[in-house]
Order: sequence, then structure tokens, then C-alpha cells
Amino acid sequence: MRPRSTETSLLRVLSTACAAGAVALLLQGCVYRMNIQQGNFLEPRAVTQLQVGMTRSQVRYLLGTPMVPDAFDKDRWDYLYYLKKGRIHAPDQRHLIVYFQDDKVTKFDNSAVGAMPPVEHREIEPDTNNAKANSAT
Repeated sequence: MRPRSTETSLLRVLSTACAAGAVALLLQGCVYRMNIQQGNFLEPRAVTQLQVGMTRSQVRYLLGTPMVPDAFDKDRWDYLYYLKKGRIHAPDQRHLIVYFQDDKVTKFDNSAVGAMPPVEHREIEPDTNNAKANSAT
């Protein structure tokens, strides 16, 4: 028998390490990432049925109760929805705002029902009606 050379054993160790690394990379893609869903899922047909003049109870029946009520403005309901599928897909984010006055819908903003922009780019317009009411008291 011939003694093994150090080059042959080094080459064998190197090829084994490369094969183990390739197997580890392939197995890393097999990790299951569960879907993350948060907020109120609003069906598009329910959103199209929303009308100005509806009462709070009608909106609650149609869309459900908002997940997080606004502590500072009782006349505004925000419906937020977030869905992240696995690790590859971009998250689906939606935002619907319903404004009330005297317990009836005065307006609603469903322009953000599609993708919601990041928080730092969202512009929030001041509610002049509440500002006037608060300054009078």
C-alpha cells in the first residue's frame, strides 16, 4: 500500500466540506415560514357597499369592528390589514378610514385599500372640525 499524500487528503476534506455546505444551503430554502395575517380583512364587495349616511351599527355589521379604536378621535375608524405570505412574497397591506359625524358616515377614504405606503411617507390631514370644536371648549 501506498501512503496517502497530504494533498489527496486535503482535497478530500475540502470536497467534503464543499458538499456539506451545498447541502446546508439547499436545506435552508426548505424552512417553512407560516403566513402572518393581522387586522381586518375587508372583502371588496363589502367596501363597495359602504355609503355616506350609514349609521355606526350598519358599518359595524358590514365591515366589522375596527381592530384598534382611535383613542383621540371617536369619529374615525381605521381598518388596517396586513398579510405576509412566506418569506418571498411582498406583504399585502390595506387601509380604510371611515369618518363619522353625529353617528353617521360623512366620508370614507378607500384610496389606500391597495398597498399602503410606509408610515414615514403617509400624509395625515388635520381634522379641522375637531380642532374647531376643541378650541371652543
